[in-house]
Amino acid sequence: MTSRELRHRYALISFLTWLPTGLFIPVLVVLLLERGIGLTTIAALGVAYSVTVMLLELPTGGLADVVGRRPVMVASAASSLAALILLGFADSLVLLALSAVLRGVGRALGSGPVEAWYVDQANELPDADLTHGLSVGAMASSVALAVGTVAGGVIPFGLGATLALPVLLAAGADGVRLVVTLVAMPEPKYEAKTLRSVVRGVPSAIASGVRVAGRSVVLIRILMVSAGMGTTLAVMELLTPAWLTELAGAADRGVLAYGLVAAVGFAADALGSGLSMPLLRRLGSVRAVCLAGYTVSSLALAGMAAATAVDGIAGVLAAAIAYSLMFVGLGVTAGPLAQLLHSQVDAAERATVVSVESLILMLAGAVGVVGLGQLAVSTHPAVAFGVTAVVLAVLAAPVIAVTQGSEVRGVAGDLAAGGVLPAAAGAAGREAVDSSPDRR
Repeated sequence: MTSRELRHRYALISFLTWLPTGLFIPVLVVLLLERGIGLTTIAALGVAYSVTVMLLELPTGGLADVVGRRPVMVASAASSLAALILLGFADSLVLLALSAVLRGVGRALGSGPVEAWYVDQANELPDADLTHGLSVGAMASSVALAVGTVAGGVIPFGLGATLALPVLLAAGADGVRLVVTLVAMPEPKYEAKTLRSVVRGVPSAIASGVRVAGRSVVLIRILMVSAGMGTTLAVMELLTPAWLTELAGAADRGVLAYGLVAAVGFAADALGSGLSMPLLRRLGSVRAVCLAGYTVSSLALAGMAAATAVDGIAGVLAAAIAYSLMFVGLGVTAGPLAQLLHSQVDAAERATVVSVESLILMLAGAVGVVGLGQLAVSTHPAVAFGVTAVVLAVLAAPVIAVTQGSEVRGVAGDLAAGGVLPAAAGAAGREAVDSSPDRR
């Protein structure tokens, strides 16, 4: 398999992993309301999903490091497929709760293995460019969410189809993902495992991954960025829908406005991921790319704060512009920062460390959404957006600094050798982050 073929397979699996989420998210709440489920109960189902993901994030990462990436991704697709079939047809609370838990299982299983698989495979190819490949994967994930969100909203409301149709189409997409994973995601055979050895091996893999994440200055700073991103994304998802509903003047128009803005945001994230490599060549260093990306995102959050003073359609447009710029900035840093993370870990801990990063993002989001949500209620949304801008800038600053540090100089030559940068410009090191779809 060539590096180009590997990159295309990674992009395809990443696309199929996030397409189902884009398809069902626009109709989820309305579908459950139509079936007689109250908002409080819907919120409880959301909590069941989130708790499941957080409880299983590290164990499933450790599992992928013990038994292999492909079996865990197959289990992720199967779990998500079953969950969405239940969601498409069930109307009892017990089955809907089971669906929420299964979605959480699928999400936890799928959060790290495909990225770890790509890096493992790319490390075996002398001409593979990790930064480019990771950026392409992030771009494919964002495109999937953008396409899915638009399709999920248009199918029932534009075509007059049942609200369950996007959910069932999402299940079909997961079925395709399962088959593609089996066919297009080869990996060396892992040592034969018994159930007892797996049970013993997973805690060991988790402990090893957590130790690696805790003793590396570079990884600690990447986790700080993840915390800033988790806070940012959670606050945006909490405040933006209510704000746009107020601007639109009616709930249905507010839902439509947010759906369009969210789709534009996902597309902007994909655009940012696509721009990361050209920017890296033009600016000449990873530090400059990270500085540009996080500066744009922080200023865009400040722009969101300023846009709250604008009413009507002008306010919606101002919000859409600021929202999009924020995601462009995060997308730009995706490939470079992810490569920095993977340059700091071995294959045996790779999926676990990615799961640690995902868990930090979710936990920071949970804390941020409570604290900054209360701040928005007690003061004004503009204050919460402004504080979020400061939080992102402060937590991103250390990782911008470390891109010049001695911790990453050992991997600097790989960018230059791979033709990504001229040799003289490769001194910043190779880096990057999964700008993640964890907002999804």
